[in-house]
Amino acid sequence: MFNNKVMMLTGGTGSFGNKFVELVLKKHNPKKLIIYSRDEYKQFLMQKKFDPEKYPALRFFLGDVRDLDRLKIAMRNVDFVVHAAALKHVPAAEYNPIEFVKTNIYGAENVVQAAISQKVSKVIALSTDKAANPINLYGATKLSSDKIFVAANNIVGNQKTSFSVVRYGNVVNSRGSVVEVFKNYIKKKSPYLPITDIQMTRFWITLEQGVNFVLKSFKRMSGGETYVPIIPSVKITDLAKAMAPKSKLKIIGIRQGEKIHEMMCPNESHYLTLKFKDHYVICPSPQNFDKKNNFIKNSIGEKGKKVDSKFEYSSDKNKFLNIKQILEFNKKSS
Repeated sequence: MFNNKVMMLTGGTGSFGNKFVELVLKKHNPKKLIIYSRDEYKQFLMQKKFDPEKYPALRFFLGDVRDLDRLKIAMRNVDFVVHAAALKHVPAAEYNPIEFVKTNIYGAENVVQAAISQKVSKVIALSTDKAANPINLYGATKLSSDKIFVAANNIVGNQKTSFSVVRYGNVVNSRGSVVEVFKNYIKKKSPYLPITDIQMTRFWITLEQGVNFVLKSFKRMSGGETYVPIIPSVKITDLAKAMAPKSKLKIIGIRQGEKIHEMMCPNESHYLTLKFKDHYVICPSPQNFDKKNNFIKNSIGEKGKKVDSKFEYSSDKNKFLNIKQILEFNKKSS
């Protein structure tokens, strides 16, 4: 599907972007793989990691998703776009809300407009569990972004551009993750690890799993779906015990805008939610989409079934990893 095609990744110099490039160049043979981001230093570091002579398909394009004209230039002749660019720090969003609105909402609309104008084939936007029933500004902007991408399918007309969303939880060992925080405390030989709340749980996924799920979603999508992988949860206290069994736990209190548990499929959307073998699909509202497409059978022939009226997919009502399994997960992600 991706061989001899042009792919573009916004926000491509982050943790997801680095793993995405690694796996795509290892498993596929794209004509071009464009990294679109605003940080020239991170692009420089990425070019050192992925030697342009060894990977001639790789391109680095400086630009901001707030800049529609620049996006249009970058998307010329592009077949597939992954939109990963976002401001993500929850407390920073509470203090600087308009900056998150500009990047996460206006930027999403710019990606949609650029993709339609340049006749991109398929676009997948990365979401977050914080977008489901959001209580913080970051989650609210990502929910807005999700809805912008889903609704974009209504304005393409006869054009074959389609848009979908992939939503998943905490990425193990990604930049700024709790694993990284704990590692820093362990490195400094701290006698304790900070825990915001003793009950806190999170969904758990590796970068490689996240990238592979996005690539598979391109094959599955027809447009308008929100894809959610079926993944385990961890108790943050178990994570701390796994990483530093001799350290004490220090309760520091919940950060501004933080949840104790995360949600990926809220109960309020149960009537739109389908369960497949390894993922859920939240379908778009039937009022705005072709009623002939009920999304039960996807583009690669997989079949789903409707969930019951009590269904919700939250990190505290899920399968949990034990300490041994957490260590195995972390090892895979190191």
